[in-house]
Amino acid sequence: MGPGESSAERLLARSDMQRVPSDKVELFQLRNFLSQDLCRELMELIEQDRRPSTLADAGDDRYFRTSETCDLEAGLPVVERLESLLEALNGIDPSHGEPVQGQRYAIGQEFKAHCDYFNPGGADWTKYCSIAGQRTWTFMIYLNDVEAGGATRFKAVGKIFQPEAGKLLCWNNRHPDGRGNPNTIHHGMKVRKGLKYVITKWYREKPWGW
Repeated sequence: MGPGESSAERLLARSDMQRVPSDKVELFQLRNFLSQDLCRELMELIEQDRRPSTLADAGDDRYFRTSETCDLEAGLPVVERLESLLEALNGIDPSHGEPVQGQRYAIGQEFKAHCDYFNPGGADWTKYCSIAGQRTWTFMIYLNDVEAGGATRFKAVGKIFQPEAGKLLCWNNRHPDGRGNPNTIHHGMKVRKGLKYVITKWYREKPWGW
């Protein structure tokens, strides 16, 4: 296992970690990963510095990703606490992590079905993967309960996760041979009522380097 990798064995060492029973994807859920206080502090940061979200390999669909995004400064105490919790859980060398991102979804906003890995030969492959390589694992955390909508749907394995404050989802973006796993396709479904706040942490094959 490389320094940019976690493993099912590592994650399942936590007794409250749940694995989706499928041989198509390594996909896990952990409730109450973050405290209510930590969730609240992170939501406040996202609210302060949010901007329209962007896409790599963006197509013609202007409504593919309609959320707002916030890059969280690594030196902030709340971000350092979050990073320590993630490292203790997944064992991934922090140097292989992208900066923590926060997302905010208002009513009607969504992120249509997509995979987190980059497509080899895509328009932005060289730009995004030349230094740090492919994405390995995704760790995503819901920061609040959503009044209606906002679930994350993994169509290939028939699984829908409802937003719950402090709940973590994580998955391996690749097959064992390193190829991107298309079964990780997931849809951040439209928020129907209220707001949805999410933290996303992506890891790479090589040190981040930017």
